[in-house]
Amino acid sequence: MGIFSRFTDIINANINAILDKAEDPEKMVRLIIQEMEETLVEVRTQSAKLIADKKELERKSARWGSEIDEWERKAEVAISKQREDLARAALKEKRNCEEASMMLQGELQQVSDSLEKLSGDVGQLQQKLKDAKQRQKALILRGDTAKSRMGVKRQLHTVNIDEALTKFDRFERRIDDLEGEVEAFELGQKSLSDEIEELERDEQVTADLAELKAKMGQLDETQAKD
Repeated sequence: MGIFSRFTDIINANINAILDKAEDPEKMVRLIIQEMEETLVEVRTQSAKLIADKKELERKSARWGSEIDEWERKAEVAISKQREDLARAALKEKRNCEEASMMLQGELQQVSDSLEKLSGDVGQLQQKLKDAKQRQKALILRGDTAKSRMGVKRQLHTVNIDEALTKFDRFERRIDDLEGEVEAFELGQKSLSDEIEELERDEQVTADLAELKAKMGQLDETQAKD
């Protein structure tokens, strides 16, 4: 692709539309800026060559102007000396110089027009380059902000999980404490089964006591008879 074709494509390009469709806008804008800067360097180099060409054409045009004036002067001298033949020859040379000068003026006009258009296009390219760099800064800022927000969200998510686990641990501890209190309270109390077993033991003790008393009574009676 030629420099001017690529240059025109860049000038006519809609940067925002290109970036909106890009998978990686930050990378794309970096490539666009690089392309613009390289094109700008090439265009400025071409502009410098055109300026040099214009100056050379202007020097040639000035020389042709001097030649035209000189042949005009020579024709006048020939006429004054009654040398019409020499005057005709001088005017012929003058005509040739004028034709050459006209062709040169045409080339000079083309170069001037190209420089003028190029200067305007360079201004547009510089503005587009400025816009692209501002867009790049905005994208970088958005990217950094998004990364920071994601980092904060991840940190908050971790903190929330830790807090939830801590609260759950505290809740389990409270349950453990309550269960411990219940068990401690039950340690000092007898169950229904324990109370019944105790009654049965009391009955056995009472029976044993009665038996012992009866036995002791019999012994007393025996001793009294003796």
